Amino acid sequence: MINSLFVVNGQGKIIIEKHWRSIISRQIVDVFSDESAKFLASGPINHTASNSDKNAKEVSFTKEDVPPILETSKYLLLHVLRDGLVWLCPVDKEVDPLLVFEMIHRIIDILVDYLGDVSEVSIRDNFVIVYQLLEEMMDYGYPLTTEPNALKQIILPPTIMNKVMNTVVAASGVGQKLPQSTMSSIPWRKAGVKYAQNEIYFDIIEEIDATIEANGAIVSCEAHGTVNVNCRLSGMPDLALNFINHRILDDVSFHPCVRYQKWESDKVLSFVPPDGHFSLMSYRVNLPPQQLLPLHVKPQFYNTATGGKFDISINPRSTDGKPIEKVVVTIPMSKNTTTVNATCNVGQYMYDPVTKSIKWEISKIQVRDRTPMLSGTYSNGSATHETGTTIMLQFQISMYAVSGLKVDTLRLFREGYKPYKGVRSVTKAGKFQIRA
Repeated sequence: MINSLFVVNGQGKIIIEKHWRSIISRQIVDVFSDESAKFLASGPINHTASNSDKNAKEVSFTKEDVPPILETSKYLLLHVLRDGLVWLCPVDKEVDPLLVFEMIHRIIDILVDYLGDVSEVSIRDNFVIVYQLLEEMMDYGYPLTTEPNALKQIILPPTIMNKVMNTVVAASGVGQKLPQSTMSSIPWRKAGVKYAQNEIYFDIIEEIDATIEANGAIVSCEAHGTVNVNCRLSGMPDLALNFINHRILDDVSFHPCVRYQKWESDKVLSFVPPDGHFSLMSYRVNLPPQQLLPLHVKPQFYNTATGGKFDISINPRSTDGKPIEKVVVTIPMSKNTTTVNATCNVGQYMYDPVTKSIKWEISKIQVRDRTPMLSGTYSNGSATHETGTTIMLQFQISMYAVSGLKVDTLRLFREGYKPYKGVRSVTKAGKFQIRA
Protein backbone atom coordinates (compact mmCIF):
# COMPACT_ATOMS: atom_id res chain seq x y z
CA MET A 1 0.00 0.00 0.00
CA ILE A 2 2.68 2.52 1.05
CA ASN A 3 6.00 2.40 -0.77
CA SER A 4 8.02 5.09 0.98
CA LEU A 5 7.69 7.81 3.60
CA PHE A 6 9.61 11.09 3.72
CA VAL A 7 9.38 13.51 6.63
CA VAL A 8 10.43 17.00 5.56
CA ASN A 9 11.00 20.07 7.74
CA GLY A 10 10.05 23.67 6.96
CA GLN A 11 13.29 24.27 5.07
CA GLY A 12 12.69 21.32 2.73
CA LYS A 13 15.30 19.06 4.35
CA ILE A 14 14.57 15.36 4.80
CA ILE A 15 14.77 14.27 8.45
CA ILE A 16 13.20 10.79 8.06
CA GLU A 17 13.36 8.50 5.02
CA LYS A 18 11.83 5.03 5.14
CA HIS A 19 11.25 2.55 2.29
CA TRP A 20 9.15 -0.60 2.64
CA ARG A 21 9.28 -1.69 -1.02
CA SER A 22 11.54 -0.37 -3.76
CA ILE A 23 13.64 2.69 -3.03
CA ILE A 24 12.32 5.98 -4.39
CA SER A 25 14.89 8.69 -5.08
CA ARG A 26 15.09 11.56 -2.62
CA GLN A 27 14.58 13.88 -5.59
CA ILE A 28 10.86 13.20 -5.20
CA VAL A 29 10.90 15.77 -2.37
CA ASP A 30 12.17 18.40 -4.84
CA VAL A 31 9.42 17.38 -7.24
CA PHE A 32 6.87 17.83 -4.44
CA SER A 33 8.26 21.29 -3.64
CA ASP A 34 8.09 22.30 -7.31
CA GLU A 35 4.52 21.04 -7.70
CA SER A 36 3.46 22.85 -4.52
CA ALA A 37 5.04 26.07 -5.75
CA LYS A 38 3.23 25.71 -9.09
CA PHE A 39 -0.10 25.32 -7.33
CA LEU A 40 0.48 28.32 -5.06
CA ALA A 41 1.56 30.46 -8.01
CA SER A 42 -1.56 29.54 -10.00
CA GLY A 43 -3.99 30.12 -7.11
CA PRO A 44 -6.42 33.04 -6.71
CA ILE A 45 -4.70 36.38 -6.40
CA ASN A 46 -5.71 39.36 -4.28
CA HIS A 47 -5.26 42.66 -6.06
CA THR A 48 -4.28 45.58 -3.85
CA ALA A 49 -3.97 49.08 -5.23
CA SER A 50 -2.02 52.01 -3.83
CA ASN A 51 -1.20 55.50 -5.01
CA SER A 52 2.23 54.36 -6.21
CA ASP A 53 1.42 50.98 -7.77
CA LYS A 54 -2.00 50.22 -9.19
CA ASN A 55 -0.96 46.74 -10.38
CA ALA A 56 0.40 45.38 -7.08
CA LYS A 57 -0.73 41.83 -6.32
CA GLU A 58 -0.27 39.37 -3.53
CA VAL A 59 -0.69 35.59 -3.51
CA SER A 60 -3.12 34.67 -0.73
CA PHE A 61 -2.21 30.98 -0.44
CA THR A 62 -0.02 29.26 2.16
CA LYS A 63 1.37 25.74 2.64
CA GLU A 64 -1.90 24.66 4.27
CA ASP A 65 -3.73 25.41 1.01
CA VAL A 66 -1.79 22.88 -1.06
CA PRO A 67 -4.16 19.97 -1.89
CA PRO A 68 -3.34 16.71 -0.07
CA ILE A 69 -2.79 14.89 -3.38
CA LEU A 70 -0.52 16.20 -6.12
CA GLU A 71 -0.24 14.34 -9.43
CA THR A 72 2.98 13.97 -11.42
CA SER A 73 3.78 11.96 -14.55
CA LYS A 74 4.94 8.96 -12.48
CA TYR A 75 3.69 9.34 -8.89
CA LEU A 76 0.78 10.53 -6.84
CA LEU A 77 2.19 12.62 -4.00
CA LEU A 78 0.06 12.13 -0.89
CA HIS A 79 1.07 14.32 2.01
CA VAL A 80 0.00 15.49 5.46
CA LEU A 81 1.12 18.73 7.12
CA ARG A 82 1.21 18.56 10.92
CA ASP A 83 3.11 20.74 13.36
CA GLY A 84 5.31 22.24 10.67
CA LEU A 85 6.43 18.88 9.23
CA VAL A 86 5.39 17.43 5.88
CA TRP A 87 4.78 13.65 5.84
CA LEU A 88 5.08 12.69 2.17
CA CYS A 89 4.07 9.32 0.67
CA PRO A 90 4.65 8.96 -3.10
CA VAL A 91 2.64 6.10 -4.62
CA ASP A 92 2.86 4.75 -8.16
CA LYS A 93 -0.29 2.62 -8.11
CA GLU A 94 -3.96 3.28 -7.55
CA VAL A 95 -4.59 3.10 -3.81
CA ASP A 96 -7.32 4.34 -1.52
CA PRO A 97 -5.92 7.71 -0.40
CA LEU A 98 -7.92 7.65 2.83
CA LEU A 99 -6.08 4.50 3.89
CA VAL A 100 -2.74 6.20 3.30
CA PHE A 101 -3.78 9.34 5.18
CA GLU A 102 -5.14 7.26 8.06
CA MET A 103 -1.86 5.37 8.28
CA ILE A 104 0.18 8.58 8.27
CA HIS A 105 -1.92 10.04 11.06
CA ARG A 106 -1.66 6.77 12.98
CA ILE A 107 2.14 6.91 12.71
CA ILE A 108 2.15 10.50 13.97
CA ASP A 109 -0.21 9.66 16.85
CA ILE A 110 2.02 6.74 17.90
CA LEU A 111 5.06 9.02 17.86
CA VAL A 112 3.18 11.57 19.98
CA ASP A 113 2.40 8.78 22.44
CA TYR A 114 6.06 7.80 22.59
CA LEU A 115 7.81 11.19 22.37
CA GLY A 116 5.26 13.58 23.86
CA ASP A 117 5.37 15.81 20.80
CA VAL A 118 6.47 15.35 17.22
CA SER A 119 8.96 17.97 16.09
CA GLU A 120 12.25 18.00 14.25
CA VAL A 121 14.12 18.13 17.55
CA SER A 122 12.25 15.24 19.19
CA ILE A 123 12.65 13.07 16.08
CA ARG A 124 16.39 13.75 15.84
CA ASP A 125 16.81 12.95 19.55
CA ASN A 126 15.02 9.61 19.10
CA PHE A 127 16.06 8.45 15.61
CA VAL A 128 16.48 4.81 16.67
CA ILE A 129 13.04 4.55 18.25
CA VAL A 130 11.35 6.28 15.31
CA TYR A 131 12.86 3.86 12.78
CA GLN A 132 12.10 0.86 15.00
CA LEU A 133 8.46 1.93 15.22
CA LEU A 134 8.23 2.42 11.44
CA GLU A 135 9.68 -1.06 10.96
CA GLU A 136 7.17 -2.68 13.34
CA MET A 137 4.11 -0.73 12.21
CA MET A 138 4.32 -1.79 8.56
CA ASP A 139 5.39 -4.88 6.64
CA TYR A 140 6.08 -4.53 2.91
CA GLY A 141 3.95 -1.38 2.83
CA TYR A 142 0.94 -2.85 4.65
CA PRO A 143 -0.13 -2.06 8.25
CA LEU A 144 1.12 -4.64 10.73
CA THR A 145 1.17 -3.55 14.38
CA THR A 146 -0.55 -0.23 15.02
CA GLU A 147 -1.79 -0.58 18.60
CA PRO A 148 0.20 1.44 21.18
CA ASN A 149 -0.16 -1.25 23.84
CA ALA A 150 1.28 -3.95 21.57
CA LEU A 151 4.06 -1.69 20.29
CA LYS A 152 5.18 -0.77 23.80
CA GLN A 153 5.81 -4.44 24.52
CA ILE A 154 8.07 -4.61 21.46
CA ILE A 155 9.69 -1.14 21.46
CA LEU A 156 10.32 0.28 24.91
CA PRO A 157 9.29 3.95 25.34
CA PRO A 158 12.19 6.41 25.71
CA THR A 159 12.19 6.79 29.50
CA ILE A 160 15.27 7.89 31.42
CA MET A 161 15.65 4.40 32.90
CA ASN A 162 15.51 2.76 29.46
CA LYS A 163 18.14 5.15 28.12
CA VAL A 164 20.42 4.34 31.05
CA MET A 165 19.92 0.58 30.58
CA ASN A 166 20.57 0.86 26.84
CA THR A 167 23.83 2.68 27.55
CA VAL A 168 25.00 0.26 30.24
CA VAL A 169 24.13 -3.06 28.60
CA ALA A 170 24.25 -1.87 24.96
CA ALA A 171 20.62 -2.88 24.48
CA SER A 172 18.64 -1.75 21.48
CA GLY A 173 15.48 -0.61 23.26
CA VAL A 174 13.62 -3.67 22.01
CA GLY A 175 11.57 -5.81 24.40
CA GLN A 176 12.95 -9.20 25.30
CA LYS A 177 9.71 -11.02 24.48
CA LEU A 178 7.10 -10.78 21.77
CA PRO A 179 3.74 -9.44 23.02
CA GLN A 180 1.39 -12.18 24.11
CA SER A 181 -1.27 -10.87 21.74
CA THR A 182 0.86 -11.34 18.61
CA MET A 183 -0.74 -14.65 17.64
CA SER A 184 -4.11 -13.90 19.23
CA SER A 185 -7.41 -13.12 17.51
CA ILE A 186 -7.48 -10.04 19.79
CA PRO A 187 -4.14 -8.41 18.92
CA TRP A 188 -4.93 -5.15 20.71
CA ARG A 189 -5.07 -6.74 24.17
CA LYS A 190 -2.44 -8.79 25.97
CA ALA A 191 -3.35 -11.75 28.20
CA GLY A 192 -2.87 -11.95 31.95
CA VAL A 193 -3.70 -8.32 32.81
CA LYS A 194 -4.38 -7.91 36.54
CA TYR A 195 -5.41 -4.88 38.59
CA ALA A 196 -6.14 -4.53 42.30
CA GLN A 197 -8.99 -2.14 41.47
CA ASN A 198 -10.92 -2.62 38.22
CA GLU A 199 -11.83 0.73 36.70
CA ILE A 200 -12.77 2.12 33.32
CA TYR A 201 -13.16 5.80 32.43
CA PHE A 202 -14.88 7.36 29.41
CA ASP A 203 -14.17 10.91 28.18
CA ILE A 204 -16.67 12.37 25.71
CA ILE A 205 -14.87 15.27 24.01
CA GLU A 206 -16.83 17.42 21.54
CA GLU A 207 -15.61 20.35 19.43
CA ILE A 208 -18.04 22.83 17.88
CA ASP A 209 -17.33 24.06 14.35
CA ALA A 210 -19.58 27.02 13.59
CA THR A 211 -19.86 30.03 11.30
CA ILE A 212 -22.15 32.78 12.59
CA GLU A 213 -23.25 36.07 11.09
CA ALA A 214 -22.88 39.32 13.05
CA ASN A 215 -26.64 39.36 13.72
CA GLY A 216 -26.47 35.91 15.32
CA ALA A 217 -27.78 33.90 12.36
CA ILE A 218 -26.09 30.49 12.15
CA VAL A 219 -24.58 29.74 8.73
CA SER A 220 -23.23 26.29 9.64
CA CYS A 221 -22.85 24.41 12.88
CA GLU A 222 -21.78 20.88 13.75
CA ALA A 223 -20.01 19.05 16.54
CA HIS A 224 -17.17 16.56 16.13
CA GLY A 225 -16.85 14.15 19.02
CA THR A 226 -14.42 11.54 20.29
CA VAL A 227 -14.91 8.96 23.04
CA ASN A 228 -11.57 8.29 24.72
CA VAL A 229 -11.18 5.43 27.19
CA ASN A 230 -8.78 4.61 30.00
CA CYS A 231 -9.24 0.91 30.69
CA ARG A 232 -7.83 -0.69 33.83
CA LEU A 233 -9.71 -3.99 33.85
CA SER A 234 -8.32 -7.41 34.70
CA GLY A 235 -8.49 -10.50 32.51
CA MET A 236 -10.29 -10.45 29.16
CA PRO A 237 -13.42 -8.29 29.74
CA ASP A 238 -16.17 -8.20 27.14
CA LEU A 239 -18.12 -4.94 27.38
CA ALA A 240 -21.45 -3.69 26.02
CA LEU A 241 -22.00 0.07 26.10
CA ASN A 242 -25.35 1.77 25.47
CA PHE A 243 -26.00 5.45 24.73
CA ILE A 244 -29.22 7.21 25.69
CA ASN A 245 -29.58 9.10 22.36
CA HIS A 246 -27.48 7.26 19.77
CA ARG A 247 -29.71 8.47 16.89
CA ILE A 248 -27.99 11.85 16.81
CA LEU A 249 -24.68 10.31 15.69
CA ASP A 250 -23.46 10.60 12.08
CA ASP A 251 -20.25 9.51 10.33
CA VAL A 252 -19.30 7.15 13.14
CA SER A 253 -15.91 5.42 13.06
CA PHE A 254 -14.69 2.86 15.59
CA HIS A 255 -11.60 1.31 17.08
CA PRO A 256 -10.95 -2.16 15.59
CA CYS A 257 -12.06 -3.73 18.88
CA VAL A 258 -15.71 -2.72 18.26
CA ARG A 259 -18.01 -5.34 16.72
CA TYR A 260 -19.49 -3.31 13.90
CA GLN A 261 -22.35 -5.69 13.10
CA LYS A 262 -23.60 -5.42 16.68
CA TRP A 263 -23.69 -1.66 16.37
CA GLU A 264 -25.50 -1.82 13.02
CA SER A 265 -28.18 -4.18 14.32
CA ASP A 266 -28.70 -3.08 17.94
CA LYS A 267 -26.82 0.25 18.27
CA VAL A 268 -24.77 -1.26 21.07
CA LEU A 269 -20.99 -0.87 21.35
CA SER A 270 -19.77 -4.41 21.99
CA PHE A 271 -16.01 -4.74 22.39
CA VAL A 272 -13.05 -6.26 24.21
CA PRO A 273 -11.06 -3.14 25.15
CA PRO A 274 -7.31 -2.65 24.87
CA ASP A 275 -5.48 -2.13 28.13
CA GLY A 276 -4.80 1.51 29.00
CA HIS A 277 -5.65 4.59 26.93
CA PHE A 278 -7.28 4.37 23.51
CA SER A 279 -9.85 6.14 21.33
CA LEU A 280 -13.03 4.06 21.19
CA MET A 281 -14.97 5.99 18.54
CA SER A 282 -15.37 9.31 16.76
CA TYR A 283 -18.52 10.85 15.35
CA ARG A 284 -20.18 13.94 13.94
CA VAL A 285 -23.44 15.60 15.01
CA ASN A 286 -25.31 18.14 12.92
CA LEU A 287 -26.58 20.74 15.38
CA PRO A 288 -29.98 22.15 14.35
CA PRO A 289 -30.27 25.88 13.44
CA GLN A 290 -32.35 26.50 16.56
CA GLN A 291 -29.60 25.05 18.73
CA LEU A 292 -28.56 27.56 21.39
CA LEU A 293 -24.77 27.70 21.31
CA PRO A 294 -22.95 28.24 24.62
CA LEU A 295 -21.88 31.80 23.73
CA HIS A 296 -23.34 34.55 21.59
CA VAL A 297 -20.78 37.14 20.47
CA LYS A 298 -22.16 40.44 19.18
CA PRO A 299 -19.54 42.54 17.33
CA GLN A 300 -20.09 46.13 16.19
CA PHE A 301 -17.55 48.14 14.17
CA TYR A 302 -17.87 51.81 13.20
CA ASN A 303 -15.34 53.13 10.67
CA THR A 304 -14.27 56.76 10.48
CA ALA A 305 -11.91 58.66 8.20
CA THR A 306 -8.86 58.02 10.39
CA GLY A 307 -9.82 54.81 12.14
CA GLY A 308 -12.93 53.76 13.97
CA LYS A 309 -14.36 52.25 17.11
CA PHE A 310 -15.71 48.86 18.13
CA ASP A 311 -17.94 47.27 20.77
CA ILE A 312 -17.96 43.52 21.39
CA SER A 313 -20.21 41.81 23.91
CA ILE A 314 -20.47 38.15 24.93
CA ASN A 315 -23.78 36.72 26.12
CA PRO A 316 -23.58 33.26 27.75
CA ARG A 317 -26.37 30.78 27.14
CA SER A 318 -27.65 27.98 29.35
CA THR A 319 -25.13 25.15 29.77
CA ASP A 320 -26.89 23.15 32.50
CA GLY A 321 -25.31 25.38 35.13
CA LYS A 322 -21.73 24.63 34.01
CA PRO A 323 -19.36 27.60 33.75
CA ILE A 324 -17.76 28.45 30.41
CA GLU A 325 -14.00 28.54 30.91
CA LYS A 326 -10.86 29.55 29.03
CA VAL A 327 -12.71 31.99 26.80
CA VAL A 328 -10.44 33.65 24.21
CA VAL A 329 -11.74 36.09 21.59
CA THR A 330 -9.31 36.90 18.76
CA ILE A 331 -10.15 40.00 16.72
CA PRO A 332 -8.06 40.60 13.57
CA MET A 333 -7.66 44.29 12.81
CA SER A 334 -6.90 46.03 9.55
CA LYS A 335 -3.34 45.79 8.25
CA ASN A 336 -3.30 49.60 8.30
CA THR A 337 -4.04 49.79 12.03
CA THR A 338 -1.42 51.75 13.95
CA THR A 339 -2.81 52.04 17.49
CA VAL A 340 -5.59 50.47 19.55
CA ASN A 341 -7.03 51.80 22.82
CA ALA A 342 -9.63 49.65 24.54
CA THR A 343 -11.18 48.76 27.88
CA CYS A 344 -12.94 45.60 29.08
CA ASN A 345 -15.10 45.02 32.15
CA VAL A 346 -14.13 41.33 32.46
CA GLY A 347 -10.82 39.60 31.82
CA GLN A 348 -7.88 41.23 30.05
CA TYR A 349 -6.95 42.07 26.49
CA MET A 350 -3.73 42.53 24.55
CA TYR A 351 -3.10 44.10 21.16
CA ASP A 352 -0.29 42.60 19.08
CA PRO A 353 1.09 45.24 16.68
CA VAL A 354 2.94 42.55 14.68
CA THR A 355 -0.04 40.32 13.85
CA LYS A 356 -2.48 43.28 14.01
CA SER A 357 -4.89 41.40 16.26
CA ILE A 358 -6.56 41.79 19.66
CA LYS A 359 -6.69 38.83 22.03
CA TRP A 360 -9.30 39.10 24.80
CA GLU A 361 -9.01 36.43 27.51
CA ILE A 362 -11.67 35.62 30.11
CA SER A 363 -11.06 32.87 32.64
CA LYS A 364 -14.70 32.03 33.38
CA ILE A 365 -18.20 33.12 32.35
CA GLN A 366 -21.49 32.09 33.94
CA VAL A 367 -25.05 32.97 32.99
CA ARG A 368 -25.65 34.95 36.18
CA ASP A 369 -22.48 37.02 35.74
CA ARG A 370 -22.45 40.46 34.13
CA THR A 371 -22.13 40.56 30.36
CA PRO A 372 -18.47 40.78 29.30
CA MET A 373 -17.83 43.79 27.05
CA LEU A 374 -14.79 45.08 25.17
CA SER A 375 -14.91 48.60 23.73
CA GLY A 376 -12.26 50.74 22.12
CA THR A 377 -10.99 52.83 19.27
CA TYR A 378 -8.33 52.28 16.64
CA SER A 379 -6.35 54.44 14.25
CA ASN A 380 -5.35 53.65 10.67
CA GLY A 381 -2.28 54.76 8.82
CA SER A 382 -4.34 55.37 5.67
CA ALA A 383 -7.90 56.11 4.69
CA THR A 384 -8.34 52.64 3.16
CA HIS A 385 -10.54 50.29 5.21
CA GLU A 386 -10.70 46.51 5.01
CA THR A 387 -14.01 44.76 5.39
CA GLY A 388 -15.04 41.25 6.29
CA THR A 389 -13.42 40.82 9.69
CA THR A 390 -13.80 37.29 11.09
CA ILE A 391 -13.61 36.93 14.86
CA MET A 392 -12.33 33.63 16.26
CA LEU A 393 -13.72 32.24 19.53
CA GLN A 394 -12.28 29.62 21.88
CA PHE A 395 -13.84 28.19 25.05
CA GLN A 396 -14.22 25.04 27.11
CA ILE A 397 -17.08 23.64 29.19
CA SER A 398 -16.40 20.74 31.55
CA MET A 399 -19.03 18.08 32.29
CA TYR A 400 -21.17 19.22 29.35
CA ALA A 401 -21.79 17.71 25.90
CA VAL A 402 -23.38 20.12 23.43
CA SER A 403 -24.85 17.24 21.40
CA GLY A 404 -26.56 15.77 24.45
CA LEU A 405 -24.82 12.41 24.05
CA LYS A 406 -24.83 10.44 27.31
CA VAL A 407 -23.77 6.97 28.40
CA ASP A 408 -26.72 4.87 29.57
CA THR A 409 -25.40 1.48 30.74
CA LEU A 410 -22.19 -0.53 30.68
CA ARG A 411 -22.38 -4.31 31.04
CA LEU A 412 -19.45 -6.66 31.64
CA PHE A 413 -19.26 -10.27 30.43
CA ARG A 414 -16.72 -13.12 30.85
CA GLU A 415 -15.41 -11.73 34.17
CA GLY A 416 -16.84 -12.03 37.67
CA TYR A 417 -16.00 -8.60 39.14
CA LYS A 418 -18.04 -5.39 38.97
CA PRO A 419 -15.92 -2.52 37.60
CA TYR A 420 -16.10 1.13 38.58
CA LYS A 421 -17.26 3.28 35.66
CA GLY A 422 -16.53 6.98 35.28
CA VAL A 423 -17.86 9.28 32.54
CA ARG A 424 -16.79 12.86 31.82
CA SER A 425 -17.90 15.24 29.07
CA VAL A 426 -16.03 18.24 27.69
CA THR A 427 -17.21 20.69 25.03
CA LYS A 428 -14.68 22.89 23.26
CA ALA A 429 -14.68 25.39 20.44
CA GLY A 430 -13.20 24.02 17.25
CA LYS A 431 -13.28 26.36 14.27
CA PHE A 432 -15.72 28.85 15.76
CA GLN A 433 -16.05 32.00 13.61
CA ILE A 434 -18.17 35.13 13.91
CA ARG A 435 -18.41 37.39 10.89
CA ALA A 436 -18.27 41.09 11.72
